Amino acid sequence: MWRGRAMSRRVLEPRSPGKRWLVAGLGNHGLPGTRHSVGMAVLGQLARRLGVAESWARDQRCTADLALAPLGDAQLVLLQPRRLMNANGRSVAQAAELFGLTAEEVYLVHDELDKPLGKLALKLGGSARGHNGVRSCISCLNSSAMPRLRVGIGRPTHPSAVKAHVLGCFSPEEQELLPPLLDRAADLLLDHIRARSQGASPGP
Repeated sequence: MWRGRAMSRRVLEPRSPGKRWLVAGLGNHGLPGTRHSVGMAVLGQLARRLGVAESWARDQRCTADLALAPLGDAQLVLLQPRRLMNANGRSVAQAAELFGLTAEEVYLVHDELDKPLGKLALKLGGSARGHNGVRSCISCLNSSAMPRLRVGIGRPTHPSAVKAHVLGCFSPEEQELLPPLLDRAADLLLDHIRARSQGASPGP
């Protein structure tokens, strides 16, 4: 409870003079290590890279864990929803309202069945492509303009195996690929956000 009050005081401080961005790692709260929650793993790596891995604090107003991190003149609001994937959008939209951010200032990081493990793609808006967490965010933000970092987890051959694959943990062989993948995901996000903060127009 104290940490929640401390975070509440922090988010009510005057905003930094630079740009502010929200980066949300989508996933199922309470199920870390699964393929479906790889977006949360990326946020964990991002927090370590930015030196705020010990700063996560629960904010009851958006039912999420938040960490604030400087990035040059900008500020990043890192968010991990404390909800199941299908309701992630409620946490993201509540945090966006809390920090006064538009959909274009909200990054979503999520798993992608249609890309093999190790592949990353930055998508600038568009449809949910069947992803329930993204669909929830589009519905709650009433916009599809959010940039998205799609993290490949691969699609099993048989359609009946998709649910178990998504909700399952990475195999030992896959886990060996994760550290460099999470590093590259953090690099891609930070480079894109830096360019936008400086007024450039980075490609997807």
